[in-house]
Amino acid sequence: MKIAVAGTGYVGLSNAVVLSQHHDVVALDIDESKVAMLNERRSPIVDPELEDYLAHNNLRLRATTDPAEAYAGADVVVIATPTDYDTETNFFDTSSVEKVLVDVLSHSPGATVVIKSTIPVGFTQRLREEHPGATVLFSPEFLREGRALHDNLHPSRIIVGDTGEVGQMFADLLLEGAITKDVPVLLTGSTEAEAIKLFANTYLAMRVAYFNELDTYAATRGLDTRQVIEGVGLDPRIGDHYNNPSFGYGGYCLPKDTRQLLANYGDVPQTLITAIVDANTTRMDFIASDIHERQPRTVGIYRLIMKAGSDNFRASSIQGVMSRLQARGTEIVIYEPALTEDTFQGARVVRDLDEFAEQADLIIANRLDDSARAFGDKLYTRDLYGRD
Repeated sequence: MKIAVAGTGYVGLSNAVVLSQHHDVVALDIDESKVAMLNERRSPIVDPELEDYLAHNNLRLRATTDPAEAYAGADVVVIATPTDYDTETNFFDTSSVEKVLVDVLSHSPGATVVIKSTIPVGFTQRLREEHPGATVLFSPEFLREGRALHDNLHPSRIIVGDTGEVGQMFADLLLEGAITKDVPVLLTGSTEAEAIKLFANTYLAMRVAYFNELDTYAATRGLDTRQVIEGVGLDPRIGDHYNNPSFGYGGYCLPKDTRQLLANYGDVPQTLITAIVDANTTRMDFIASDIHERQPRTVGIYRLIMKAGSDNFRASSIQGVMSRLQARGTEIVIYEPALTEDTFQGARVVRDLDEFAEQADLIIANRLDDSARAFGDKLYTRDLYGRD
């Protein structure tokens, strides 16, 4: 079977690698440097297992920037292009997905098109109405940045938004490439699959926001956050997981998915979804105020990334804190090895860790590692457990 994958981010590349263990896969990307790296069997993103699989496994995978080369003769096309949240329309920008679909239908009209990009509820149904005869379905992904391939090889569940033979076929493809075979498989309506994705991520955001607000209360009232969290987590209905305080939920998925779900509600009565979105702003406001009250002249930002093991700092909560501090007139200096420029959003970038530590009166870190712990009394963090 020939499979094309449009987009080589975490979602697209991990799916391409899994599927290319048993099928001929062509990965398409507009970035020529990414394509060159993949054809040299090097990963363009930080993910240890992806790097290992590309370097050492016999994968039937190649990459191209040419849509015709990727789509011609394809039996299945997986769309994994970005769908950033548009603050003007309050909806995902799905233009890249729609463009890929048009290209696929012109080169391989009989292909099954599976959308892996996160999309609004009802989007697939609209595409089907606009393109009669096209086979389009949605299959949500549940991957962690930095562990994307691992989560495809050992999926917690496989969900495909089609209850017929086509849905089962794609579920079987994913299961075929997985190492863990005892995986729950759920075939649903396509709109239900879209809702599952947004509600799942919004629940995770709610849990992050809950423990962050617990931490805000404890910090304000002089309580031991760790003791309160551990006591709450002893209730088996709550559990001792996904409870580590942070500067706020961030990264590529949770901020935009919560806003999209809120937009999808429209005139449907709700208060909780709005609160989840607002809680993140409130948390970053609190963190910035708590730092500002310590009256540092220069605040060091130790890493912009959202979580350990990732090189992605898009929409990271520490950037939200940084912008709030800058608005108050605080000088900012950044240590972030992933940056190549000398400034970032008006702040200086320092590449030497010792020089960075000397220049900052206070250093903030959303997540701890050994280097951050070495800052001693200069360090400000809400990370209690050293995990995401």
